[in-house]
Formats: sequence, C-alpha cells, structure tokens
Amino acid sequence: MGRVTYDDVHVNFTQEEWALLDPSQKRLYKDVMLETFGNLAAIGYVWEDHNIEEHFQSSRRSGRHESSHPEEQPSQFIQCGKAFVRHSYLHTHKRTLTGEKAFECNQCGKAFAKKYHLLRHKRVHTGEKPYKCNQCGKDFASHSSLPMHKGIHTGEKPYECNQCGKGFISQSSLRIHTRTHTGEKPYECNQCDKAFSRKNSFLYHQKTHTGERPYGCNECEKAFISYGHLHVHKRTHTGEKPFECNQCGKAYSRNSHLLEHKRVHTGEKPYECKHCGKAFATSSSLRVHSRRHTG
Repeated sequence: MGRVTYDDVHVNFTQEEWALLDPSQKRLYKDVMLETFGNLAAIGYVWEDHNIEEHFQSSRRSGRHESSHPEEQPSQFIQCGKAFVRHSYLHTHKRTLTGEKAFECNQCGKAFAKKYHLLRHKRVHTGEKPYKCNQCGKDFASHSSLPMHKGIHTGEKPYECNQCGKGFISQSSLRIHTRTHTGEKPYECNQCDKAFSRKNSFLYHQKTHTGERPYGCNECEKAFISYGHLHVHKRTHTGEKPFECNQCGKAYSRNSHLLEHKRVHTGEKPYECKHCGKAFATSSSLRVHSRRHTG
C-alpha cells in the first residue's frame, strides 16, 4: 500500500486565521481532522513525516487557550485510530496493545493494566465486599457480580441460546455456554497443551504446574489455588452453612453437597457402574461400589 504524507490530508491555518475561528469552529476542525487520520490509519496508511499528537499539542499552544479544560481535548492514537477525551485515557489504552501491566499488587505480585482492576483485585486479600444485595443481604466484591446474583431472586434470564433455547442471567454466561455447542476451547496451556472453554478453569489449571497457592487462610496456615476454595474452606472455621434444602431444611457448607442431598428427594441416580449397570446418587458411592469389581 502506498504511503501518505501529512500534507496530503492536513488543512492548514495561519495563526491569524486560527485566531478568527470561534471555539465551536475549532472543535469542528479538530474532530474532522481526527476522523480523517483515524480512518486512513484504520485502512493501513502510514504517517511518514509528522506526529499527529504533536500537531494538536502545537495547535493548542497557538490558540486553544480559550478552553478552560485543555486536557479534555480528544487525543488520537495513530496505531489503531481510536480517539480519547483525555490523554490519560489514551495512555491507559496503549497498555492494552503493548501488554504493559503497570499496577502491581504488593501482596501477591499480580499485575494489571488498569488501576481500577488492581483496586478490585485487592479485595481478594482484604475480604472487602462493598456491593450488597437489597433482597438477601449477600455481599459482593465486584459491581458486575451483583446484577448477576439478583437474577437468582427474579428468575430473569434475558440471554437465550439460539441453539438450545437455554436462558442465562448474563451475556458472559451465554457466551461461555455456546462453547458447549461449538466445542471451542480458546484457553490453551503452553506447558501441557490442555485446552479450556472457561478462563477461570484455565487459570486454575496453570497453578497445578507452578504449585502456586496465593490464597492463605489467616486462621490455620492452609493455602489454596483459588479464592473460591479459600472462601469455602473458611466455613470449616465459622460453621457457616448457607446452602439449605427447601424440602427438609437441611443445610450444607457447599452447594455441591446440597445438590447431592436433593437426589434423596428426587430419587435421581446419575452415576452408573460400567460393570453391572447399578446406579448411584453420588460419585463417592459409585467409587466405593466399583471396588467390588476391581478388588
């Protein structure tokens, strides 16, 4: 593709001409120029002899002092053509392209591209959960988890799979579900080539190679691969049993134990012995039974 010079697209004003423009005309000029640069950059043109950011900085110096907030003028990133209201937003965006993670947790060393993500991560260590459900009082560490949780109370599942009709509370849950139809596993381990459809499963798996257990219990010295495992473990100290059977009132510390218990009421036996065909309600019962065949 041929190269384009700055002069091919630049509409130039003298200082005198610039001074005659009112603020709205100057904003229009800048918006048009940014869109032009962005569109050409998006289709592969390369700027040989001029720095676009420098142009707008010099334009500000020559006549944009009328603006009370010069830092709020759009900044353009020529690599991808995106424009940003603040230069700080542009700087943050650049990290998504370079992979730079400038904000590091001083407790576990994990690094993030955005300060907000670091602050959210620190709640893992502090246990802070500032977002509360006004229906059941349950607390959450992230704002995005709260609306998903509320769907449990309302029963609303607005995101429907167009292949099987199953509904989901969130778009991300639907996106993960569709991989069961497509077989897509985008998260691949570079140490053993095992692939996963879910990011959290992939991150959990990686720690089996490193032996990393960053989530330590502050009561008994045990450490865990994930915060979820630590959270469940803490119930052994507190005695908390948040999962209650709505038929008999029996409560459990883990949801998986409640689901197993419910099979007592439903009679469901999903675990079948491959030797004799006998079925069981729990995998542990099947495992005990299988020893009769294997010795």
